[in-house]
Amino acid sequence: MELTFKSYRDKVLGCWAGKNIGGVLGAPFECMRQVNDVEFYTQDLSMGPPPNDDLDLQIIWLAAVEKYGRNVNASILGEYWLAYVIPNWAEYGTSKANLRAGLRPPLSGVVNNPYKDSCGCFIRSEIWACLAPGHPDIAVRYAYEDAVVDHEGEGMYGEIFFAALQSAAFIISDCRTLINIGLSYIPDDSMMSRAIRKAVDCYDRQVEIKEARKQIHNTAPGTFGIQGQRLKDIKTEGNEGMELGAPGFDAPENVAFVIAGWLYGNGDFGESLIIANSMGEDTDCTCATLGATLGIILGDERLPERWKAPLNDKIATMCIDKTSAGIWVPDTASELTDRVIRVMPAFLGLKYCDILKGEQMEIICGKEEDLYAPDVPEYLPELNSQCKDGDINIKELISLSPYVVKYEFPAFRMLLDYEGSIFFKKGENKKIKVKVFNAFYLNQQQWIEIKAYVPAGVEMLSSKCVQLPLNNLSGSAAETEFELNADGYEGGKLEISISVSLIGRHSNGTVTAVLMRGNQ
Repeated sequence: MELTFKSYRDKVLGCWAGKNIGGVLGAPFECMRQVNDVEFYTQDLSMGPPPNDDLDLQIIWLAAVEKYGRNVNASILGEYWLAYVIPNWAEYGTSKANLRAGLRPPLSGVVNNPYKDSCGCFIRSEIWACLAPGHPDIAVRYAYEDAVVDHEGEGMYGEIFFAALQSAAFIISDCRTLINIGLSYIPDDSMMSRAIRKAVDCYDRQVEIKEARKQIHNTAPGTFGIQGQRLKDIKTEGNEGMELGAPGFDAPENVAFVIAGWLYGNGDFGESLIIANSMGEDTDCTCATLGATLGIILGDERLPERWKAPLNDKIATMCIDKTSAGIWVPDTASELTDRVIRVMPAFLGLKYCDILKGEQMEIICGKEEDLYAPDVPEYLPELNSQCKDGDINIKELISLSPYVVKYEFPAFRMLLDYEGSIFFKKGENKKIKVKVFNAFYLNQQQWIEIKAYVPAGVEMLSSKCVQLPLNNLSGSAAETEFELNADGYEGGKLEISISVSLIGRHSNGTVTAVLMRGNQ
């Protein structure tokens, strides 16, 4: 399949225009558990649209891509998160606190974060879809790096789902096909998958919309719509039979509300947004994400002028720190579109598009069957690695424990496994596992040395230094485990330097494992 430059630009502009429209429509009803009976904007838009936090966070990510290109990763995004994101609410503030404590992603998204399964990252999927149109496998890899800055588990699955779906939407228009492509990238047994499938099931059984809202909610009960309500006031008219969920467990039901709005609206732009908004909860997120998805499918030229005209292409931001240098904030969806288009060819690579062709450029995309997530494993372990992609399989990446931190170096990749906890306690030993993979593109066998350096008062119960073979066969890795006892250590924060070097080469890398003293 091929995507022309003209069509690509129209769809990117449709994405941001649709995102803006949906966010403005749903904003007044955010955090309300009620059936919203509105058919158009309810705000006074004579002075322009209100700020849309669902859109502006992605401007920060775009700034990172403009500087680092395809090398952008969770660590870089974490630095931009600390520097430019203003809000401190829920998962946003928790991740910032974790980052400041020295906890890299994905630790920043999981430690002490009851809102790790909430909606703050699935609203950021569009930037990766627009940068990797027709290549969901690429969009998903960057959506993962994005999501783990401040989320984990179900929250992360929401962004993975939409990044895949929206990337595929640049070349596929069929709703059911796109939903299935998105589902192929997340675990079948996840609550996210169950909620999405419930939305599809309700539509197929022709369940009335208000009843479908309750069934979807009870499949994965969230609490976003009751954040401002006292417990005694929750059971209001229209909410009978809706179960009370755990605080912060919000992404699955709200993602499913997006799908329900899309299905019940039969793909009609305005009707779909109105239905999604009627379901309540995180309405600015659900409507904005649905608006962006339909905007990609339809393109800006086919978006209803009735919805576009009141906003006049303008966007407003609220979450970006504009007092610090580094972030250029566009004033319109058109400006944002042009910036995305400038960096897309280098981000996607010459394999798929030739920047020198300018407006004659065509983006090379896979066939429909290539848009689904690849199986695990793709190759028999220990096969000769030549002609094989050495990157970690997408499904394996998504299923990594949130206590596993990835590091990339020119000649090797490293996984640092905290084995389920960042805490050390008196009277208990702590283990840390290190796993090193050869760089597949170098295709050379190596030997490596792995060393651990600990401060005074920490006793290493395992060897501090090992030398291991690092083969270049498919899936092979060098692995060791360090065990320590910190009973003699007096500090509350323990930093362990772990050095990895290739014997006979100049390549090396040092990372810091950060442990916190837990309650005894």
